[in-house]
Amino acid sequence: MKRTKAGHGAMALTGSLVARVERTEPDPGTTEHSDAEYDGVVERLLSQYRPETLWVFAYGSLIWNPEFDHIEQRAATAVGWHRSFCLKLTRWRGTRELPALMLALDRGGSCNGIVYRLPGHDHFGQLGQLMRREIDANPPTNVPRWIKVRTSQGPLRALAFVAATEGRAYAGRLPPEQVADTLARAAEHWGSSAQYLFRTVSKLEESGIRDRNLWRIQELVARQILAATSSEPGA
Repeated sequence: MKRTKAGHGAMALTGSLVARVERTEPDPGTTEHSDAEYDGVVERLLSQYRPETLWVFAYGSLIWNPEFDHIEQRAATAVGWHRSFCLKLTRWRGTRELPALMLALDRGGSCNGIVYRLPGHDHFGQLGQLMRREIDANPPTNVPRWIKVRTSQGPLRALAFVAATEGRAYAGRLPPEQVADTLARAAEHWGSSAQYLFRTVSKLEESGIRDRNLWRIQELVARQILAATSSEPGA
């Protein structure tokens, strides 16, 4: 993974290509965690580390849709972790019949992303909001963890969501072709997996970050969508 200047090379996957496969599926509406369980996750996190300043490391959808207030952001690198489509989803952007794949941090390598500094009040409530956004299955495979990140202004300790390799939803390290085949086809009530990929890669590029693996995957997804829809009327 390397940093590049924003706009260096054009994405093959475009908004118009994503629109060809965009759809929604009915939401089964299951919720596997109670409020007390979410509160328990936050309590455990704060028992491990109670920050004076709360930082959150974003590497995927939190970059383009953080859904929390923040007062500062910095470029950051998580060493010992890499961005990977290693989580299988049967809700949100995939179904049980056609599971999606979602990004998480997996062991090894490094990951360039963004750290957000959250307001100094109500860390419990802010973390609770994050848990409800990021954690679904019980027990979860996408788990919160305090990690060390590097920034140009020095090292920080930040909250990130990482893959539990023993979790039921852990898909492991898949070849780019298999990831692309899934992302080009899967969708649910939050929309398509192709849209998720497009927004993530676009925002990374806008932030001056090029992930070589994701760049390859977006090229493959664009190719698959073109092949699958080129004979459709208006394509």
